[in-house]
Amino acid sequence: MTQNRTRALVVDDNPVVRAGLLALLEASGTIEVIGEAGDGREAIDQAQRIQPDIALLDVRMPVVDGMTAVEHLVPIAPVMMLTHTEDPETIQTTLRRGASGYLVHGAFTAEELDTAVHNVIAGDRNPLSPSAVGALVNAVREPSSAPAPAEHPPGYLGLSEREVEIMKLISKGLSNPQIGGQLFLAEKTVKNHVNRIFSKLDVSSRAAAIARWNGTHD
Repeated sequence: MTQNRTRALVVDDNPVVRAGLLALLEASGTIEVIGEAGDGREAIDQAQRIQPDIALLDVRMPVVDGMTAVEHLVPIAPVMMLTHTEDPETIQTTLRRGASGYLVHGAFTAEELDTAVHNVIAGDRNPLSPSAVGALVNAVREPSSAPAPAEHPPGYLGLSEREVEIMKLISKGLSNPQIGGQLFLAEKTVKNHVNRIFSKLDVSSRAAAIARWNGTHD
């Protein structure tokens, strides 16, 4: 394996789609596909064995589908959904269960896919196709009868004053370097705060943290 290449597991029940993704990912020169799977059960087994840097996961699959598999894969590696499915409920469910991004086939270029993979691994951004963004917006709007307060005080969800400050910026979509620039903190310091926030909120991705912050995490 070439040093410093990102090690990816590609999961899709369509072998033609898998072959296309493999070619697309490896063409970048920065990603190596070290495993392929045709269903969620096989994906979980492979991930436990090969320990990839990221798993790219389809939704509709036999045996174990992507919505079920994502919860088992997230403790092993970051998961980005890569699928044709644009159903809002499916999008919301996979993000709540820990997926770090959701891209719909046909809504991204090869360069955008490469960037999305590295952003997920770095933990700086959560790549979302337009339909996924719309699903998140709708999820935030749904509990209109009991909206979350506009300003959360220190202590909200057990977060410290600094963590509340950082979580506000995360909810606005800022990356770790951008947060550091606004708060005059080193990027490493921001990353440590973000890790503590994830631990306190019992989440594993920015998307899930935002859902919990906005009161839409189930």
